[in-house]
Amino acid sequence: MARTKEFDPDAVLQKAMELFWERGYEATSMADLVEHLGIARASIYATFGGKHDLYLKALERYLQNRDPDIVELLSQPGPALPAVRALVNAYAEQSATDPHRRGCMVVNTAVELVGRDPQAARRVEASWDTVETALISALTRARAGGELPADKDPRALARFLLVLLQGMRVLGRAHPDPVRLRDAAEQALAALD
Repeated sequence: MARTKEFDPDAVLQKAMELFWERGYEATSMADLVEHLGIARASIYATFGGKHDLYLKALERYLQNRDPDIVELLSQPGPALPAVRALVNAYAEQSATDPHRRGCMVVNTAVELVGRDPQAARRVEASWDTVETALISALTRARAGGELPADKDPRALARFLLVLLQGMRVLGRAHPDPVRLRDAAEQALAALD
């Protein structure tokens, strides 16, 4: 007879995501996970697989919580440029005021693992593709609606903004200077005029 789990796997995955997001993959040991999650090592392996499997599941959880919000913001009916501006300003503000200085789990994963972990790299690329596609769509709508000058290239602008947003997350984690982040946001938004 199979034993009933004495923990909620969804709640444990959430806690694992928060720990990995704060510390990163390498700096989080199995002992750290056992202590933080409050379950036995054998339960972690039986439920989630090894540390790497758990990390990828935690990253997926992060993406499920983050990417749909960005897509929803950028695909609202009506003028598109205010949503793009709101996204850029939100990234600057969040990066400057994150009390935990965790940054973005996608960016953290890219910096730490992408060069040597193809599974993590695929998830990072998929997230960046999602954000870039949502930006391209919003900027294309903005150009079609006369909000964005006709000579502006939505794809190039979307890529520029994606790189800016990810860079803001790096600065927010390393040295969250609000003036630097807000100045960068203002300059990026000026490129939309």
